[in-house]
Amino acid sequence: MSSSTGPGTAPPRRGTAAGDAARAGRPLLVTTRDELDRVRAGLAGPVAVVMTMGALHEGHAALARAARERAASVVATVFVNPLQFGPGEDLDRYPRTLGADLDLLGREGVDVVFAPAVEEVYPAGPPRVVVSAGELGAVLEGASRPGHFDGVLTVVAKLVHLTRPDVVLFGQKDAQQLALVRRMALDLDLRVEVVAVPTSREDDGLARSSRNAYLGARDREAAAVLPRALRRGAGRADAGAVAVRAAAAAELRGEPRADVDYLALVDAVDLRPVPDDHVGPALLAVAARVGSTRLIDNVPLVLAGAAEDGSTRR
Repeated sequence: MSSSTGPGTAPPRRGTAAGDAARAGRPLLVTTRDELDRVRAGLAGPVAVVMTMGALHEGHAALARAARERAASVVATVFVNPLQFGPGEDLDRYPRTLGADLDLLGREGVDVVFAPAVEEVYPAGPPRVVVSAGELGAVLEGASRPGHFDGVLTVVAKLVHLTRPDVVLFGQKDAQQLALVRRMALDLDLRVEVVAVPTSREDDGLARSSRNAYLGARDREAAAVLPRALRRGAGRADAGAVAVRAAAAAELRGEPRADVDYLALVDAVDLRPVPDDHVGPALLAVAARVGSTRLIDNVPLVLAGAAEDGSTRR
């Protein structure tokens, strides 16, 4: 379903165009900047925005529900951003399922979906000025995917400017992305609240991801080692950083079909590895290739350590 308003038409408001679309079971779909401007002007505030690349699943539904709880109006973006795909990555085969995405977002009460073409987001072609992720974008995922987070931050900044949200919501599964967006909002004065939504998981613990669709049956079984390793590591948080890393690594070694890229215990804000004697919040993160599919996952935890009297300290 596509929607546009002609010259001289009053801006859509909840209860009119956007409301009618929602009552019909789907959000109002807009595909151009001009359409978005007209629709956005009529939305009741506060406005929450959920940014996606489509191929939506229950994890995105959870983001939409969280947005619905926080705001009077909810906008979702569906845009496969070419800037964040490196050479040899899966841009061309990334699933495009806009019809199903609209159905899912409609069930979760999203008011408007902005689904632009690449030419609409980058009208002058690939941007010559981009947002740099700096040192925070060069570790973990950034070490394996150079330039990836520059592409992520550039499109997030553009979509924030285009949708003008009061709050944006991101999943905890993409913890590095979350940390970088928060830092960008702070450093560049984007004046938007950045909210984390807990990772949505399958019954076996695997973090929901659009890329899970690439996993065959055997690879799907092997992929479950990632959440098992995180659970096992987090279960040793009271014993300190060394125990956490050792427990998670031991679990990963038990699954030869998982080719581990990294297992890291880092500060959740600056993404630096925590020292062995660290006490307090941390993030245990893992990335591995299972078959041809690269998967990531993480779990926040609070590390304790042994005090001089032998008791546990936090």
